[in-house]
Amino acid sequence: MGAVMNGIYYMRSLPDFGEDNPTVPQINVRLKMTLIGSWLKLLKAQIRVGFQSFNKGTTPFAAAMGYHLKNAVTGIAPDFTIDYNKVVISVGELDKINSPGVATTEDAQLDISWLANGSLQYGAATDKLTFVVYNPVKMEFAFSVGLVQRSALSYDMMLPVAWSGDEVESWLSVVSLNGKVVSNSQYLGSTAVL
Repeated sequence: MGAVMNGIYYMRSLPDFGEDNPTVPQINVRLKMTLIGSWLKLLKAQIRVGFQSFNKGTTPFAAAMGYHLKNAVTGIAPDFTIDYNKVVISVGELDKINSPGVATTEDAQLDISWLANGSLQYGAATDKLTFVVYNPVKMEFAFSVGLVQRSALSYDMMLPVAWSGDEVESWLSVVSLNGKVVSNSQYLGSTAVL
């Protein structure tokens, strides 16, 4: 099959309809991409804010995918899993929260507390906190976005009642009042929900 473009004759090749025979490493990459991609899609709004500094040459979602594929996948094929300790919800310059901790004292609630930062190098008492909680058993997320300021030093986050008895993973990040600057997120660990 041929074509003419700007007076020059070109031959077009026929499309290759051969079978897709991926190698084992290619299959493993596909498995990892499916695992991370489907998980991060549920976090798209948080990724858009948390990875907003990645806006030249890549999208926030692509930057998050690249990081998590490289750092947060563990296991041996085909049984790959996510290493929650290495998950990053945001990347930025704001000061992190000082000594955050999680406790459970009531049904379907996380009691999150932290210490005052003292003097902040980069941030303000009015910075807003975002909490992300993931239930691996139910494969569901719960979010609390900007409902509490850095200066509050505690927050009680209600979770779905159906999560009682499950183990959850949680993270927090800080966003400036104008929403343009974020902190590096912090992993709060695994917690059993009452």
